[in-house]
Amino acid sequence: MHMSKAEPSPSNRPLGRYLLLGAAAIALVSVGYAVTRNSAEPQAAPSPVQATSAEAPDPAKIIRTLQERVGSNPKDAEGWQQLGWVYFETGKYADAARAYRRATELAPSNATFWSSLGEALVMSDERNPMPDEASTAFDKALKLDPKDPRARYFVAVRKDLAGDHKGAIDGWFALLKDTPAGAPWAKDLRRTIEQAAKINDMDVADRLAAIAPPAADPHAAAGVNVATAAIPGPSRQQMQAAAALPKGQQDAMIAGMVESLEGKLKANPANVDGWLMLMRSRMTLGESAKAKAALQSAIAANPAKAQYLRDQAAQIAVPDA
Repeated sequence: MHMSKAEPSPSNRPLGRYLLLGAAAIALVSVGYAVTRNSAEPQAAPSPVQATSAEAPDPAKIIRTLQERVGSNPKDAEGWQQLGWVYFETGKYADAARAYRRATELAPSNATFWSSLGEALVMSDERNPMPDEASTAFDKALKLDPKDPRARYFVAVRKDLAGDHKGAIDGWFALLKDTPAGAPWAKDLRRTIEQAAKINDMDVADRLAAIAPPAADPHAAAGVNVATAAIPGPSRQQMQAAAALPKGQQDAMIAGMVESLEGKLKANPANVDGWLMLMRSRMTLGESAKAKAALQSAIAANPAKAQYLRDQAAQIAVPDA
């Protein structure tokens, strides 16, 4: 856990302010990472294919593959986004910011790209907990998508850093209320609210109690989060082979697996988990319209599971979930 964001506070600032900077730094990692990995990163894939085995591919090799991909096609916004994601996950925040910045230049209407850039900029700056460029990126993300959870979280952090502790806590509460059932960052978000309130002598117990954690879904109870699972199908050997393929062949391999899954769902539309996997695969490929269509088809085939499907789809930012 990185805590370098908490700078020593000037002597004329209250101790609570210094401690809250530390709490905000913890939250930047805990909640920020969770939002990145599980909600607001629809194209967050470390490579064109993800491993299904416990042993993941070499990150350096993935980075080289993605560097070659954007090198051969500098206008590949999704490639730059994926490269930024891998850089971020390996702690190369400045490199992540550069990759995300390029993605925003190529796809300026993508809110996720902007909030990703903002978070990378925050994490890459060892002195300033909220750089101006990061703040601007979060504002742009929210203008494009007012529900972007990562941008909403960091805008609340910005309020706290500016001394508006009540505004920050209200912002986090608003995000908590909109958090879908089973979202993995909910626990950390509650902890952030509790810590901030305690440091600033604010009583939030009743407000937290009023937002009861959602009842566990049977899938969640079993430790399964189908919506955030990887694209189905590839074995470790297939992954290794895919990493050595040209981008066009990689894309063909992935497209074949997704089309195969879609064909199976047409034959068995009652497979709710399969629909969620298809949505995730479509979002990973940047095909948000097809992900939305998959959600609609899934609900039409399984009306009793409509709310569960929407909640799961919301975690991966499927449009209109």
